[in-house]
Amino acid sequence: MTEEAPDKKLSQASETERVGALEQFQAWIDKPMFVLAFIWLALLIIEFVRGLNPLFQSIVTIIWIVFVAEFALEFILAPRKAVYLRSNVITAVSLFIPALRIFRFARVFRFLRLARTMRGLTLIRVVSTVNRSMNELRIFMGSKGFGYVLFSTLVVTFAGAAGMLAFERAQPGGEGLQDYGDAIWWTAMILTTLGSQYWPITPEGRVLGFLIALYAFAVFGYFTALLASFFVGHRPRSPGAHGDPGNEKKRDSL
Repeated sequence: MTEEAPDKKLSQASETERVGALEQFQAWIDKPMFVLAFIWLALLIIEFVRGLNPLFQSIVTIIWIVFVAEFALEFILAPRKAVYLRSNVITAVSLFIPALRIFRFARVFRFLRLARTMRGLTLIRVVSTVNRSMNELRIFMGSKGFGYVLFSTLVVTFAGAAGMLAFERAQPGGEGLQDYGDAIWWTAMILTTLGSQYWPITPEGRVLGFLIALYAFAVFGYFTALLASFFVGHRPRSPGAHGDPGNEKKRDSL
């Protein structure tokens, strides 16, 4: 027992040092990762709307390498590897998918060229990229107040619209979303719970549309309560209310 106690103390001290090093590393890279996350998001939107030229594609690859390096360093510093992986499953998946695109010439990944599989990967890319941007936004802003909810909603609107356009782009003479502006309008109507006359046709578009509607349901109550508190807080006083001069005169006359 006396021999195990020092080892236990050393283990706890080592874990504390690793946690401190991990927190210090995360604090040091917060701002750069925030910027890169939104550049990554912007490039994703451009890719879905217009496509990427070789320069932008190279930038995407460089940012991906930086994200992989960040994930690897945090994994090395994390005292409990399994816990870290469970907490960052979406991040790991978002980093794995670009690797499939970069090494798509490998025979092992030939089945990923199927259209349905590629659309499924695109859906995962949209969700994981939005999730990363929202996490970076939460870390950068430091709280989940009005500013965080507002900017998160903008992220969901613009990125969700790009994803919907990728899945529901109108075919010649068929139904669908005509352009990015049309997709933004559709997404905004879903987020405001007003709805739209058009409903997604593809399975991936339906899943993404459901996730956007789920987000709208989550934040709708927040904005409703905020507006209610605003109007209630600015409610004009009614005649004869407490503190009203006219009311005081009536009391004096009695």
